[in-house]
Amino acid sequence: MAESHLPPPILVADAAGLERLAADLAGEPALGVDTESNSLYAYRERVCLIQFSSRARDYIVDPLALDDLNPLGPLLANPAQLKIFHAAEYDVICLKRDFGFAFANLFDTMVAARTLGWPQLGLGALLETHFSVRLNKRFQRANWGERPLSPELLDYARLDTRYLVPLHARLAAELAAAGRGLEAQEEFERLERLNSGPNNGVSPHAFWRVNGARDLAPAEAAVLRELHHYRERQAERADRPPFKIMSDETLVEVARAAPRGLGGLQGLRGMTPQQIRRHGAQLLAAVRRGQAAAPVHPPHLEREPDEVRDRFELLHQWRKQKAKARGVESDVIVSRDALWELARRNPRTPEALAALEHLGPWRRAEYGDELLHVLTGQAWK
Repeated sequence: MAESHLPPPILVADAAGLERLAADLAGEPALGVDTESNSLYAYRERVCLIQFSSRARDYIVDPLALDDLNPLGPLLANPAQLKIFHAAEYDVICLKRDFGFAFANLFDTMVAARTLGWPQLGLGALLETHFSVRLNKRFQRANWGERPLSPELLDYARLDTRYLVPLHARLAAELAAAGRGLEAQEEFERLERLNSGPNNGVSPHAFWRVNGARDLAPAEAAVLRELHHYRERQAERADRPPFKIMSDETLVEVARAAPRGLGGLQGLRGMTPQQIRRHGAQLLAAVRRGQAAAPVHPPHLEREPDEVRDRFELLHQWRKQKAKARGVESDVIVSRDALWELARRNPRTPEALAALEHLGPWRRAEYGDELLHVLTGQAWK
């Protein structure tokens, strides 16, 4: 719902406006930050909006209208200025991937709520509980790549950051009172270091990620590879997500059935008359290419040695008990990556713990002795 008592957000869609925004926000001690992307509507998603909120104003930057977003870089990388996100991981990855931004002094309100064991974690629930603000759910799946954006969409976008500064104040106070500030800070710093990963092409082995691919016979998998490649080409040409061209379930059914003619496509999941008219001939050609190719086998998945799996299970049970006693989700205690690293490396000394990549200094200090006891078969309670 629109917040009628708030001034309208400031839309930044030209270079002069971006320079003014950077100057206006440079002196702010804390900023709410969020992004909107078009992953449901484009073959390769991109950041379509970047929202900022200070204590007084809300700004919406339109990256699609701007050639250069470099003025935002110093804001995001300034260690003296707090950047407040909710569920920052996706936003950070997208902003690094699309614009190469670096981050410092990040605070994630969802991470803070999880650290405290709050029962409500979604931004909508938190805004309603703490500020009596209700987000309009009909905009959750909006196409942020379309222009122009309606005033209702802009107002919805600004609400994702409008209350982050006061929400941070409440969470930071509770973290301090609970003695959990350093614990949360360790996760904030991990988020700052996230790698964006590539967004420029599809791996030739990507078809193995289709649900059901590994259940196919090798000859069927060769057909699936060709079908997947066809779908990717169509999706890129149409600039649509692949699942909007054809579902994974349809690809697997066609690979299994290996139809010889258009009649063989009828009755397969997702193969409506319209889909058969649009894609039928090309699907049959892909089936023939797959049948002419050599069978393909799934990449070999290295099985962890039994002793590593045994150590992981002991560590997993330890983490589960710690989380239950505290009333938080298990990965708040120690991440799954850290558990596997502990199980594989099997450290036996504090010095060996300190060499691990995924176990930060706060968790080493808090849980290090217990973890070493678990790994050496000693009682830790």
